[in-house]
This record gives sequence, C-alpha cells and structure tokens, in this order.
Amino acid sequence: MTQPIRVLIVDDHTLFRSGIKALLLRHKNFEVVGEAGDGLEGLKRAKSLQPNVVLLDLHMPGITGREAVQLIVEEVPETRVVMLTVSEDAEDLVDCLRAGASGYLLKNIETDYLIDAIQRVANGESIMSPQMTGKLVREFRTQPKGGAAPQPGEEHEKLSPREKEIITHLARGASNKEVARALGVAESTVKIHVQSILKKLNLTSRVQAAVYAVEHGLVPKEEL
Repeated sequence: MTQPIRVLIVDDHTLFRSGIKALLLRHKNFEVVGEAGDGLEGLKRAKSLQPNVVLLDLHMPGITGREAVQLIVEEVPETRVVMLTVSEDAEDLVDCLRAGASGYLLKNIETDYLIDAIQRVANGESIMSPQMTGKLVREFRTQPKGGAAPQPGEEHEKLSPREKEIITHLARGASNKEVARALGVAESTVKIHVQSILKKLNLTSRVQAAVYAVEHGLVPKEEL
C-alpha cells in the first residue's frame, strides 16, 4: 500500500490553514502532519516532522517565506517546498525559485489543481500556477538578450549532450512526458537524466534548472 503524502502547512492565517487541512484530509493520499503560523516555527516543524511537502505562505511575520524556504531546503533536503501565496509579483516568484522552492501556486487556484500539484511535487516534479509562467518568461526577457554567455569551467560543462538537450526543454516548461515524446525516449529515461542534471548543477528542482538554463545562455530567451 502506498504511503500517504505527509504535508506541513505554514501560513499565518489560522482559518486558511484549517481550510487547506480539511481539504487534504478528504483525500486518503494525504496526511497533514502539522501546522505553523510563521516561517521560523515552520522550519522547526519541518526539521522535527520531516514532511514530504511543505505548503508555505510568502508574507508572514518574522522571517519571510522566501527566507524560510531557503532554510528548509538547506536543513531538510528531502522535503520539497511549495509556495502558496497571493503574490503575483514576478520578483517574488524568481526569488523563491532561486531559494529552492519546487513550486509557486496562487491561493486562487482550483481545488483539483492544488491536489494534483502536491502529488506532482511529491513525485519529484516542479509546478507553477499557469498565470505565473508568462510572468517568469517576461522577467527573463527584461534582462539582457541571450542570457549570460557560458564561461569556461562553469557547472553546465559537466552536462552530457543529451542532458543539455533536456535542460533546454525544461526551460520551455516541458513535462517529462513531453520531453520523452520529443526525444523519442522513455519517460523513465528522462527522469534519470533530470536527476543527473540537478545533481551536477547542485540544484533542487527542475524549475531551478529552467532558470539556470536561461541565465547561462543554454537556450535563447526568444525561444521560450
């Protein structure tokens, strides 16, 4: 029998936490292992409870969600963090992804989308509210065209030709299934390559890999 996905909810609004908890408990695939009302308490509970997924608000008293996600990723590396916020600011999005978040969801998403997103993150994928994808691309397009030119000795030189090919697909937002279809390989093969890419680049999510690919000129911004 498959073990339920262990979820920790970190948000300073008690009513919102209660609503998310009630929603998740209606599904046998989830177990809400704890709650926290601020980032510091969230970090403490993540360390003690070792959840599979943390749902983390961005703007809270004390340390911010952006600071909390970085600390959680560093100190509880097996736990994946999803930002669940009202902020549609592109800078908040990019900051959180760079800090190690595996997803960025807006609080106005549909219930089914949230359920599916948590399951996908627990399975190693990265997710984002659809309306934030365009903002991420536009944020990159405001930077100098073509991204930074690759420099000798940079980490991406460790990537194999196939891994470089796959990371360009990740930068365009392709799922493992879509990458597999495009390259004519098995989806399981793509998953193995993605894990290798993350390890070689010292990253924690495929979204971070996408950001890395654009910033280091591995894929032209005009192709995004």
